[in-house]
Amino acid sequence: MSNELKTASVLAFERKLDPSDALFFAGNWTARDGDAGWQPVKIREKSVRGTISNRLKTKDQDPAKLDAAIENPNLQTVDVAALPLEADTLKVQFTLRVLPGTGKPSAANSAAYEAKLRQTIQGYVQANGFAELARRYAINLANGRFLWRNRVGAEQVEIEVAHLIDGRAAETWTFDALALSLRGFEVPADAGGAIDAVSTLIAAGLAGDRHVLLRVTAFVRAGAGQEVFPSQELILDRGRGDKSKTLYAVGEGDKAVAAIHSQKIGNALRSIDTWYPGAEDNGPIAVEPYGSVTTQGKAWRQPKEKQDFYTLLDGWILKDKVPALEQQHFIIATLVRGGVFGDAG
Repeated sequence: MSNELKTASVLAFERKLDPSDALFFAGNWTARDGDAGWQPVKIREKSVRGTISNRLKTKDQDPAKLDAAIENPNLQTVDVAALPLEADTLKVQFTLRVLPGTGKPSAANSAAYEAKLRQTIQGYVQANGFAELARRYAINLANGRFLWRNRVGAEQVEIEVAHLIDGRAAETWTFDALALSLRGFEVPADAGGAIDAVSTLIAAGLAGDRHVLLRVTAFVRAGAGQEVFPSQELILDRGRGDKSKTLYAVGEGDKAVAAIHSQKIGNALRSIDTWYPGAEDNGPIAVEPYGSVTTQGKAWRQPKEKQDFYTLLDGWILKDKVPALEQQHFIIATLVRGGVFGDAG
């Protein structure tokens, strides 16, 4: 039957790690044990006069032309976000739902393919559980990868992960984020117990053994008055004179709070792929079907090398070619990520 089986033309999966937007607040490091004294970080506009600094074409490198270009000011208006002068710490907070049903499509138009897929995923779960994936997700919470640029150069970074039941923290774990590397998934001995507890909870959520809602709070001691970095909005149709940088905020007017997109939080949490060619030098990347990293302009999992998600999945489901265990982890992590994976051809 496997020789006749074909990939469903409609095949979609919902994401199983569901983060909220991450909101920014400002306060002091000594006040991180309470909620009092934390104020929303606001976004404001700044108009600046820049200089010509981009690489010039050969025809424009004539001294007279360059002098003339420099005489024309490079005026621009940008959004900025910063801590107040009386606050030295950025507080970043979001919630994370861990959902069951990995491997169960939200849409599939082939009952035979869905049955084989679910049977295969069930075999993986029975043999391995979600322990390895959950451990890596937990480490990415603990090391503050989701802070992105806000983590760089910080004096101290503390992460609190709380398990919420009926809106209250039933258990809370605290991590020194800077003691954990972003280059791998090794854990210091003194953090191992807490990492194990969080990863066990995430694994239970993925398996459907219990409801899991986490509240993640990061305290970043950046320095009084220092700039902080919410998400930047992608605006495709900018007119002349528009702001050249627009930052993301949740809410309107006086209630607006600087924030990081939930998609960017999710990208950081799923940056667990160290199973692709070149991972030893490049480090973890976000789980993507082709190992795409837009900032590097590269797809690390090329179909011609048979390391992409589709080649591995088709071999496993259609041809009963069981991938190496690390590639099985990658396939399951891609299903946790979610997406539309049907074969329309």
